[in-house]
Amino acid sequence: MRKQLRPTDVKRLNRTWRRATEGRLALIVESVTSPFNIGSIFRTAAAFGVETVWLAGNATPPSNPKAQKTALGTDRLVAWHEPVPGAEAVRAAKDDGFTVVAVELTADAVPLHEAKLTGDVCLVVGGEDHGCSPAILEAADAVAYIPQVGRVGSLNVAVAAALAVAEARRQEWSAGPPPSDGVS
Repeated sequence: MRKQLRPTDVKRLNRTWRRATEGRLALIVESVTSPFNIGSIFRTAAAFGVETVWLAGNATPPSNPKAQKTALGTDRLVAWHEPVPGAEAVRAAKDDGFTVVAVELTADAVPLHEAKLTGDVCLVVGGEDHGCSPAILEAADAVAYIPQVGRVGSLNVAVAAALAVAEARRQEWSAGPPPSDGVS
């Protein structure tokens, strides 16, 4: 019979995956104005070990009381910067040693699972209505899209960010030997 892990076992399991994680991961969140999406993005960022979140454009900060409802305090676990113009956020990420990959539908975008997301990567997601700005797309090192086969042409921005961050970690973890989970 399967049973859920006890809190101590969950901590041990997460510690094992942290030891198998070397690449730095960051996000640029451009013009995401829904506080609930911001809170969800920060919660995902904290779960996957995102080091820094640069807010760009008119992005809502995680200090917004409505963002706090979904972030559940995780904004304290991830460094973040007040909103700046998109190109400035990309420049800051590059200056910090990150390769910047925008998640957007463009003519030259590659499927997310084929994009090189290993090493120090900063993923960019854009606003709910318009996606990444032309300035961000021009400044990014690469562009990737999330393949979809259903009848809907887009995803919620928080879901898209979660898929992209998870894919970056999956690529890193699948490149090396699987960690021993240490859970009995």
